Amino acid sequence: MRHRTIVCPVIQNNGAYLLCKMADDRGVFPGQWALPGGGMEEGETMEQALRREITEELGNQLEITTITPWRFRDDKRVKTYADKPSEEIYMIYLIFDCQSANRKITFNEEFQDIAWVLPEELKTLDLNTATRVTFAEKGLI
Repeated sequence: MRHRTIVCPVIQNNGAYLLCKMADDRGVFPGQWALPGGGMEEGETMEQALRREITEELGNQLEITTITPWRFRDDKRVKTYADKPSEEIYMIYLIFDCQSANRKITFNEEFQDIAWVLPEELKTLDLNTATRVTFAEKGLI
């Protein structure tokens, strides 16, 4: 079983949280709303990986002003790929509280939509399990 360390930003701007709707045909949580993030690459620090993932997934105009380590956890997930068989992965999540100075986003093909969501709206969305646990641990749902 492959192991991956995942950096996961919980990005907030003016009281709303950034969520991304995953593509229907790939990822660990196809078609569900999720926090952005992804795997660390060899030689990266946690912050370097976090900033790289934010830029790759959300574009280079989103200005992150603060990054604060918040929590970590682990689990096993099955990842689906668009062009090859799925696989089970042991995942270690490093979760960070982040503040953004703006909402300028250009998302990539991993996502089909993005939204800035107020805490009272979180429970109305089809959140993936990991995102639901994160917001529950924060006391928001």
